[in-house]
Amino acid sequence: MGYIEEQYESYEKDPQSVDATLKQLFDEHGAPDWMSASVSTSANGEAKASSVDINKVTSAHKLVEAIRRHGHLDANIYAVGSNDRAPTNMLEISRYGLSEEDLENIPAEWVWQNSPVKLENALQVVKTLKERYAGTTAFEYDHVSHENERQWLQNQIDSASFKVNLNNEEKKQLLKRLVDVEGFEHFLARTFVAQKRFSIEGLDVMVPMLDHIVQAASSDRISNIMMGMAHRGRLNVLAHVLGKPYDRIFSEFHHSPDKELVPSEGSTGINYGWTGDVKYHFGAHREIGNGQQSTTQVTMSHNPSHLEYVNPVVQGFTRAAQDDRTKPGYSQLDEEEAFGILIHGDAAFIGEGVVAESLNMKDLPGYRTGGTIHVIANNLVGFTTNRKDGRSTRYASDLAKGFEIPILHVNADDPVACLSAISFAYEYRKKFKKDFVIDLIGYRRYGHNEIDEPRSTQPKLYKEIDDHPTVPHIFEKQLIEENVVEEGTLKAMFEEVESNLRDTYNNMKENETAEADVKDRPGGVEKPLDEIVTAINLDRLKKLNKELLKRPEGFNGFKKLEKILQKRSNMLEDGNKVDWATAEALAFASIIEDGKPIRITGQDTERGTFAHRHLVLHDVETDETYCPLHGIEQADASFDIFNSPLSEAGVLGFEYGYSVQAPEALVIWEAQFGDFANAGQVIFDQFVAAGRAKWGEKSNIVFLLPHGYEGQGPEHSSARLERFLQLAAENNWTVANVTSSAQYFHLLRRQAAISNEEEARPLVLMSPKSLLRNQRVADEGSKFSKLNFQPILRQPGLTKDTKKDKEKVKSLLLGSGKIMVEIEDYVEKLEDTSFETIDAVRVEQIYPFPTRHLQEILGEYPNIEELVWVQEEPQNMGSWYFVEGILHKLLSKGQIHRYVGRPHRASPSVGEPNIHKTEQNRIIREALQLSKGGNTNEGN
Repeated sequence: MGYIEEQYESYEKDPQSVDATLKQLFDEHGAPDWMSASVSTSANGEAKASSVDINKVTSAHKLVEAIRRHGHLDANIYAVGSNDRAPTNMLEISRYGLSEEDLENIPAEWVWQNSPVKLENALQVVKTLKERYAGTTAFEYDHVSHENERQWLQNQIDSASFKVNLNNEEKKQLLKRLVDVEGFEHFLARTFVAQKRFSIEGLDVMVPMLDHIVQAASSDRISNIMMGMAHRGRLNVLAHVLGKPYDRIFSEFHHSPDKELVPSEGSTGINYGWTGDVKYHFGAHREIGNGQQSTTQVTMSHNPSHLEYVNPVVQGFTRAAQDDRTKPGYSQLDEEEAFGILIHGDAAFIGEGVVAESLNMKDLPGYRTGGTIHVIANNLVGFTTNRKDGRSTRYASDLAKGFEIPILHVNADDPVACLSAISFAYEYRKKFKKDFVIDLIGYRRYGHNEIDEPRSTQPKLYKEIDDHPTVPHIFEKQLIEENVVEEGTLKAMFEEVESNLRDTYNNMKENETAEADVKDRPGGVEKPLDEIVTAINLDRLKKLNKELLKRPEGFNGFKKLEKILQKRSNMLEDGNKVDWATAEALAFASIIEDGKPIRITGQDTERGTFAHRHLVLHDVETDETYCPLHGIEQADASFDIFNSPLSEAGVLGFEYGYSVQAPEALVIWEAQFGDFANAGQVIFDQFVAAGRAKWGEKSNIVFLLPHGYEGQGPEHSSARLERFLQLAAENNWTVANVTSSAQYFHLLRRQAAISNEEEARPLVLMSPKSLLRNQRVADEGSKFSKLNFQPILRQPGLTKDTKKDKEKVKSLLLGSGKIMVEIEDYVEKLEDTSFETIDAVRVEQIYPFPTRHLQEILGEYPNIEELVWVQEEPQNMGSWYFVEGILHKLLSKGQIHRYVGRPHRASPSVGEPNIHKTEQNRIIREALQLSKGGNTNEGN
């Protein structure tokens, strides 16, 4: 009562200051009359106020709000397992001090203004809203902070306008689709006994849901639909949504007990890559006509068993399909060009951290895709783990609340409600360009992979599932009651599906030969990249450098920084040298001038972690930004540069997906420190290193991983070079550790040159930290204009003579990266020291190892006794175990090879800077054999 009195006082001062429903009440009835509480009722049951008990009205308001906010707690959203949910009284009338009679005595418009249907009293309001908020569909959207979105969502639900209305023929088609889905699973189960298939049964309606959204997107002439999902239901979705031929799927069950199969005539081969993958990891691609000249491409990403890691990959696909990279400047984003659909497991959605990383990208400038539609394929169990052991939240979808994503829960046994759910999600994405989550709650009819026995770990749940009819039977019963179909319709449909599948299977050719060998690698993969020309005319370089130093009129740059940048103006002149950052900028400028778009992202990449890049400048007065590469007049492609969120797995997956979908682009990801790549190891292992071999998926992505031992401790020293070398095989990528700005320039241009070619492959570069400003890595202009990338370089500075007598050389020192520059620096500082018996080369490209080049160099030294590999990393890390076998094969009789570096260690480096310096000095001296004393003039 005190609240109402307070509101009325506010109303008297300003009628617009109170809630609209209270304003209407005060407009019609004036001040509350606490002395009378009688309400009359008209003959037709409509409540008619002569005076009102405002407490009852207030309580009715609270009840109505509770239904909208908490209806999901009492909704019929569980096909099975509903007995496990916690009880709630949030929607009970008595909780609010009301009775049905009280509600009947309150006019409907007092608690639901402008209701979309004619209602007489508050009781009818409550019943109607319960149907809409607590039926087989339930909603959570109160966490959405944008008022216009929240109001739109409420209006759609209140009015039920989001619901799909099917005519009788469409209902029959839906029943037939559900039979196709279940019949396909039954056929696989009977034909390929005890083989894994991760059946969709219990979530069958997912297929017609995807059908619906594909049709909607095709009608809207959206060019690309990008899909990602794990194993559950994948074969069924491939067959029925992506149109993968049944015989193709059957052929992938070859080595079944009764027959070995090959694809029938006209269908494609079993494996996409040369080593292939299991059948439920493959993706597919389908083209759908929409009655116009344009078509809609539907792409399902290949996906390994690391479940949710496909999420950012698909988002990268989507962004690449949306970006127009043909013009200078930032690429132009068209969010209507494509959209993504991600199907998640319920245990994985809440359990895998990459999900949160991916959701966080939804509104970021470099990563947004105009909204992804998420469907949680909720089968209530994670392998053998129950919900109570798998998450700390009520719902699997609760993670999405932190990102203000609307959530819809729907019972998978109600096919029409599920179609309405996907339609609702699509319309929300279309209107607001934001993510939407559907929690599709069903069950898993069998164990995790059909071989498992779930009744040992979920006996109660599976007793209920065993007794539960499948969704086609449930829907048939509903349609019989509606007089849409007759008894026996379902049986006839199942017999037809079985007959068609059996005919397809029987008509396949039987394989009488032995098991197929692994396919040959494509010729482009085998091809070395040494002959690619990357040099550029010096005049062209000077012109590009000049344009990089231009600024828009009125741009107020940071004076201290501009002073540094302007020093780059004469780096290409005679007698001067080009540093690392300038070489990179010139490489980028020349690549976009050649018409190849570039996308570079990473943590602090715009400025550069080590304050060297400065490719996004900030106006000190307005904070507006300018990218110098957008001032290249003759640029013929886009240049995108974005600071990424503090994420590795998510961002790496996104950039990999982008590179696959945009093969013409040079896509670069830079780690803040190289070891940050640790957190994205799944992306490296499952996608980047093996994607082409498994799935035929080409990527030309570049990884810049700052690497080098400078006394910064274990976590800021090593980019874990050894891991990339361990994964290196079959020319799957290039691994390099270069020591000059010109080498970096040529390597980037070489990588751009193989974009969209059969030779395309990723590049893993151990990029420098302290060397960024070291004058020893700076190169004169001629190195950019006359040379190409050199996989091996001669080490300067190991003799005071103008020409070394190679017959005297007994030890050839080999190494890569910063340690070789430090050796050069150390030698130069020594006085009266001659290294007649030692020479050295730098291995700039470690994989593929430049064996032929090294053999040619070795041929110049007739009296070599040993090859010495030097590295900063501990012996069990870095390159040693990779190159040891290669060097051994190069040895002639009587020659040896040995290692110089840190001993075996559990940690990449020491944490104490002074110990680091002592160790580093010891490595250099040992490599130069200074401790032996026999072949130098330095006393020891």
